Amino acid sequence: MMKSKLFWPIVVLLLILFINLLFDKSFFSIEVKNGYLTGSLIDILNRGAPLLLVSIGMTLVIATKGVDLGVGSVIAMAGAVGAMAVSGASGDNLTPLFLAIGLVIAISLLTGVWNGLLVSRIGVQPIVATLILMVAGRGIAQLITDGQIMTVYYDPYTFIGGGHLLMIPFSIFIVAAVLAIAAFLTRKTALGLFIESVGTNPEASRLAGLNSKNILLMVYIFSGLCAGIGGLILSSNVASADGNNAGLWYELDAILAVVIGGTSLNGGRFSLGGTVIGALIIQSLTTTIYSIGIAPEINLVVKAIVVLIVCLLQSPEFRKKLFGHMAMRKVEKKDEGVTLS
Repeated sequence: MMKSKLFWPIVVLLLILFINLLFDKSFFSIEVKNGYLTGSLIDILNRGAPLLLVSIGMTLVIATKGVDLGVGSVIAMAGAVGAMAVSGASGDNLTPLFLAIGLVIAISLLTGVWNGLLVSRIGVQPIVATLILMVAGRGIAQLITDGQIMTVYYDPYTFIGGGHLLMIPFSIFIVAAVLAIAAFLTRKTALGLFIESVGTNPEASRLAGLNSKNILLMVYIFSGLCAGIGGLILSSNVASADGNNAGLWYELDAILAVVIGGTSLNGGRFSLGGTVIGALIIQSLTTTIYSIGIAPEINLVVKAIVVLIVCLLQSPEFRKKLFGHMAMRKVEKKDEGVTLS
C-alpha cells in the first residue's frame, strides 16, 4: 500500500486535517444553516473549486510533457469578462448571465487555442508559449476592468460561486461535472492512452499513426477552458473582478497539486484522482495557515516546506535511503546489544 503514489499524499492530507482538529474541536462538524450545509470541510471544497478545476486541466497538459503558466491570467481575464458582461444587470433576467457564461467560455477556448497553436504547430517551448499569455493576459484583464476592481450586483451571477444546490455549494457540482467528464474521456476512451503516449514519446506516437499536434492542441484548449470556468467561479464567489490579483500564482499551485498527486513533469502516466488530493492539500494547508494564526509573511514558506516534504516522501529513491538508513541503524544497535551481552 505504501508503494502507491496516493498513499503519502493521503497521509499528509489527513495530517493537515488532524492539525486543524487540534486547534478547532468543531473542525469536522457539518451543520445545516439557512437551508444549506456549513462547516470547515465544506468551505475547503468551496474555496478550492477554482484550484481544483485549474489543476484538472493542468494534469493533462503536464501529461504531454508540457506546462501552462497562463492559467492564472486566464482566471483574471475570465472574471473580468464575466463581470463586465453583467455590469449594470439586476433582477431575475437571465440573459446577462448566459451572455457572461458564453463570453467566458469563448475567451477561455481562445486562450487555449493560442497556447495550443504556439506549442503544437509553431513549436514554441510550452514554458515560453504560456509565459507570453501569463504576462499579456493579466494586462488584458486590467484593460477590461480599467485597472479597477469591478463590483457585481447581480444575484444570478453570484449564484455560480456562492449559491447552493441541494444544500451543497453549486461550485462543487461544477467541479464534479468537469472531473467526471475528464475522467470518462481519459479512462473510458483511448484518449487517455493517446495523451500518455504523446507525453512519453511524441515521435514514436507520430510514427504509430497518432496526430500528436492535435492531441497537444486539445489539452491546451481543455486547460484554458478549466481555467476560464475557475475564473468565473472565483469572480462570482467574491462578486467582483480584480484584473491585477485574481488568480495570482494559481499556475504554481496547480503545478504543485499535479506533482503532489503523482504525475511526473516528464510526461506520460497521470492521475486525476491524485491531482484532486494534491489540490485539496494545497487548499487545506492555506486554510490551516490562516486558521491557526501563522504570520502572513511566512505563509509561502510554510506551504513550500509541506510541499517539499510530500514530494520527498513520494520519491522512491528518498524513501529507500531514509528507511534503509533507519533499518541499518536498528541492525547496528541490535549488534551492539549482542556484543555487550
